[in-house]
Formats: sequence, C-alpha cells, structure tokens
Amino acid sequence: MSIEIESINKQFGSFTALGDVSLSIPSGELVALLGPSGSGKTTLLRIIAGLESPDSGRILFNGEDTTESHVRERKVGFVFQHYALFKHMTVFDNVVFGLTVRPKETRPSKGEIRDKVTELLRLVQLEGMAKRYPAQLSGGQRQRIALARALAVEPQVLLLDEPFGALDAQVRTELRRWLRRLHDEIHVTSVFVTHDQEEALEVADRIVVMNKGRIEQAGTPDQVYEHPANPFVLNFLGNVNLFHGRIQSAGEGQPEADNSVSYVRSHDVEIDRSQHDSSSLKAEVKHIQKLGPSVRITLSINDSESFVEAELTRDVFQNLDLQQGEQVYVRPRQVRVFAEDYQI
Repeated sequence: MSIEIESINKQFGSFTALGDVSLSIPSGELVALLGPSGSGKTTLLRIIAGLESPDSGRILFNGEDTTESHVRERKVGFVFQHYALFKHMTVFDNVVFGLTVRPKETRPSKGEIRDKVTELLRLVQLEGMAKRYPAQLSGGQRQRIALARALAVEPQVLLLDEPFGALDAQVRTELRRWLRRLHDEIHVTSVFVTHDQEEALEVADRIVVMNKGRIEQAGTPDQVYEHPANPFVLNFLGNVNLFHGRIQSAGEGQPEADNSVSYVRSHDVEIDRSQHDSSSLKAEVKHIQKLGPSVRITLSINDSESFVEAELTRDVFQNLDLQQGEQVYVRPRQVRVFAEDYQI
C-alpha cells in the first residue's frame, strides 16, 4: 500500500502544526518521522490514520483519495506509545478485539480467530502468553502485544507513535531491532514517529526529518546522515560544533570556510599535542566526561570563550592520556559549510 501526502496544512488556533507537507511513501517501506517535540510528526501520523483532518491537502492510499474516509475505512493498524491495552482482558482478547467488533458477516470463525492469535503470538515471540493479563507482562511484552493487536486486523498500513518511548534503554534497543526483523518478514507499509535519532537510523528504510511543521529532508539513513541538507538536519543527527572565521578542512575535496560559520560533528574533531598544519587550532582541555564506550572532551579555543566538544573512543582517550587544563591542538575533519544563512 503506497501513501501519497499532498500539500497537507493543519492549524491549531494560531499554531501551524503542518505547513504544506508533501511526501511519497512506496509500498512496503518502513519510514521514520524524526524531529523534536512540536515538529508536526505526530500530527502528520494522525492525519494519515484519519484520527485528525487536515485543513487542506490530500492523503492517497494506492492512488485513491482517502482524505475524507473514516478511520475504519482506511485499514490502518495504530500502535500507541503507552500500549492502550485493555487491562481487564487477557492477551488473547486484546489481540482479537478488532476482529470481534466486526460485523458478523465479516467476522472470522472462532477456529480462525484462535489460529490467528497463535500465529500472531508466534510472530511477536510471545507464544504461550494468551491467557495472561497486561499487568502480568513486562513493558516490552505489552508493546509487542499492542503490535500484535494492530496486525490482527490485517492492516494495509501500520502506524506507530513513539512505540518504544516509554521503555528503558536496553528494552528499547532490543525492540527496535526486533521491529526491523518483523518488518522484513511481513513487509507492510509502516510509518513510525520518533525523536530518537539512533532509533531512526537503525530501523528505518527512509528518514523524514521534520521541524516546525515542515520537512527539512527525506532520504535513506546514509543520505540524511552523510549529506545533511542544512545545519538543522546535521545538528539533529549528531552533536555539532560551530567554528567561526577561517578554518581549513583536513579532508581532501572538503570546502574551506572564510569568515563564515563551519559545522563539524564532535566525533570529527581530532586532538593532538602538536600542531600538524594550519587546520590545527590551539585549545585547552576544560572538562572530561566519560560516557561508557566514549569520552566527551570540552575544549576552549585560542584562549577565548569559544568552546568545542570532541568525542573520542576510550582507546584513543587512554592513548592520549589527556588531563584537565592541558594545552593541546584540535583539528576539525569533515567540515561542512552551508551557502544559506541558516541557524540551528
């Protein structure tokens, strides 16, 4: 099921939630709507589902205009952040709820329903849980049951709103990998909302970066990370340092910035004790923060109030044996300069 989003606009009072948003989602693709709070990503998801109506524009499923269609007619499965399971129902009854409320003529038989639940619980790797209640499950298990319930109605489109946002970091990591494997098995067109850059980069076929109700960039994870369209995308997909004035890129074919602002990701800042070339800038180590496998170094440049952050691996940090207050040189790599006057 392909989805075409054409010039969607949505206002909430004086607030513009979406401004002229257009997007094409091919059949079978897994797309992440990525952006900060208030960027419009959840509003767009709800408009695709039919839970909100746009002020103008169209939503097409497989070329058919569904803008005015009721949510029941769109054949979408919706997974919420907080599961929305019925606490008084067993896992079995939660999963088949959408089937049992169908008109009698389209409702499967009891045998078909039982077989479907068995297959769905296998699919979400929760075989043998049919008689349990939501309170007896972990957060990750409840989220997978919510997904099984959405799949039970055989949706043509699967929509997920921050599906792992309420879970702890380890469970979230496990579930997003599981979701990727599940999508590769079922191939249903899927759109999920997230503000987690790592989640989008790991799970999605394509990432749509949103900001202030508009699409900043859409592309594969590699495209948006390696070739950001503007400073907002660059900054949202990784910590970024701003270098003012003239710096020369360390990489061949990279641009040279003259009296302008250059953008360098923190992991593209090298630290050394000697000045190799004109791209090296004198700096002082101000703060060292160890973050598991990486170490974040805050440095002041040229005895000024200008600070940059470098992110080093543990091995590199230990080899350098850096100390707070030490004088070093920083060397920016992968310098990016944007032609337009754009602020992040």
